[in-house]
Amino acid sequence: MPNETHATRALRSVASRQWGCLTTAQLLAAGVRRGVEPITAAQSAGLDRLLARSPDPTVADLVEAFAGPLFDEMPAGDEGGARTSRLIVAILSDPAADMRNWSGPADDAVRERYLAAFRRPLPSLSEEELSFRIRGILAVTAVDRVEVYHRPSATCPPPVAGEAARRWAITFLAAAMSAPPTGS
Repeated sequence: MPNETHATRALRSVASRQWGCLTTAQLLAAGVRRGVEPITAAQSAGLDRLLARSPDPTVADLVEAFAGPLFDEMPAGDEGGARTSRLIVAILSDPAADMRNWSGPADDAVRERYLAAFRRPLPSLSEEELSFRIRGILAVTAVDRVEVYHRPSATCPPPVAGEAARRWAITFLAAAMSAPPTGS
């Protein structure tokens, strides 16, 4: 195709050799799904464990079950984790609906389960505000994970990594999720 970049041609070439006749969009979607599947599976398993203990988990427990796998799959200092974090940020911030749909039906199913679980302790939030807050959990955690991978400048203190960062993020995100509704 005349307007394709070199990278796009290379992706199409790889797609045709390794996965049959996939389009570039299909290849990219497959790559995204492969990157987020471990996180999605861990989020689903975490919610299963949480609901097995209590049918009405706390907001903090739900945030931990949802955000914890992001910390586990995107550890500080891990290049692969930083790439996954950047991918999540790109998906969340892209205005194109097709890119936001690349994560696939498994991710959609987990998101719906968490929406239902968060609705119980947060019944006064509108569907739109609850969805926004859940996207906020993803965004804050993904940006934090990118930040801990990058080397800080001499004038900026290094970001905190490990369990301390995880505890701070979970506490912050649980407080944000528990805030009263903002109204219309």
